[in-house]
Formats: sequence, C-alpha cells, structure tokens
Amino acid sequence: MVGPAALADATPYQVVEGNKVDAGTLSGWRTWRALACERCHGAQQEGAVGPALTSSLKALSKDEFKNVVLHGRIDKGMPNFDGSKMVVDNIDNLYAYLKGRADGAIAPGKLQEAGK
Repeated sequence: MVGPAALADATPYQVVEGNKVDAGTLSGWRTWRALACERCHGAQQEGAVGPALTSSLKALSKDEFKNVVLHGRIDKGMPNFDGSKMVVDNIDNLYAYLKGRADGAIAPGKLQEAGK
C-alpha cells in the first residue's frame, strides 16, 4: 500500500482552484503556449490533428511522454523537440502541466502562479 506522502510525491504539479499552479507547472504551460502545441493537440488538449493529451497522459508514463516529445513519432506526424532548448529545459514542467490537465486537476485556459 502506498501512503499519502508517496502519492503526494508522485504528483508532479500543485494546483489550487483549478488555475493557480506551482512555478514549475506554470513554466510547463508557458512552454506549451510558446510552442503552439494547440495547433495539433487542441486548445484544451482535447485533440485535433494530434491525439487528445488529456487521454494520452492517463496511459503514458513520464519516461514515455519524454521520449515521444523529445524524439517524436515522425510516422504519425509528431515532430521531435530535442533540438528546442525551451522544451529540453522544461520537459518535466511540460509533463506536470499536461498530467494535471489529464488528471482533471488543472482547468483549461490561462494559468497563474499560486500565491501571487
């Protein structure tokens, strides 16, 4: 059995009131926005040309997510982002943001830093 502390450690984001998040998760959201990922994955990560990340992140492990984002799935239209300093530097934060969306903890739309 996993205790509450272990579960808290496993959650890569902190969110209050649906749109107030920790600094790292906010950085992940900013990375999402800067790279215009919504062009393929939809403004609310619900999918468009690319898959719905709100569903995908329920099944993908963090390592699988990082592999897909950094190395791409060229045959399926997903480019690799291992040449993007912003993505490489924020890959854990991007995962935190998208995992929070998939978990239903983070609301779609504009985010702000919690406590500010």
